[in-house]
Amino acid sequence: MLGLVAGLCAGYTVQAGRAPTPLPPLSQPVVAQAKGKAPAPLSAAQDRKVRSDGDLRDMLLKRPAGASDAEYPAGHDGWLSMSEYAESFTRPAGAFRQLVSEEFRRAAVADWREGSLDVRIRLIQFRDERAVASQDALDSAEKWAGEESGHSTAVPGSGTGRVYTGGALDSGGRHRAEAFARRGSVLMEVWLDSDEPIAAQKALDLAQRQWERM
Repeated sequence: MLGLVAGLCAGYTVQAGRAPTPLPPLSQPVVAQAKGKAPAPLSAAQDRKVRSDGDLRDMLLKRPAGASDAEYPAGHDGWLSMSEYAESFTRPAGAFRQLVSEEFRRAAVADWREGSLDVRIRLIQFRDERAVASQDALDSAEKWAGEESGHSTAVPGSGTGRVYTGGALDSGGRHRAEAFARRGSVLMEVWLDSDEPIAAQKALDLAQRQWERM
């Protein structure tokens, strides 16, 4: 114990005997502005902020040639209200309250049918001001999909975006594939339902093409 006290005293003595370290001057040298032309501003096609603040429906994949209307079209004129989106959850009332707290901003939707395959794509945008709700929504969606699916594949270039296939049949006895990814404040959801098993490559191709439009 005495050795420890002596060591501490010696340390304080050494520190006290050192000359104080001078602080850097408050005034800093002026950095000369680089010469040359300022870079041109990004175009609307290049600036993701401009794209996501524009008409969200323009970022949706277009219906392929030969496809028909969905049996039960979602939303109105390509838009999905917060209450309509909440209705897609098992507990709509709780989902609605959660969307309010997560600062839901808006959602766009596109759906169509190709033979027995039903396709629905939703882009859900959050304000992401108090928290990054879009990331939380992606994490939640992928958590549930990962537990229910038999196989998952990364969406190239999307970071943590993934496609899920081979899971249990849905409530109607149909095969399902789903994909999720996030670009900025926009969450991408791709849903496929079919009477026949859905090839992982087909689901991945659709998800990849939708991702590239965002």
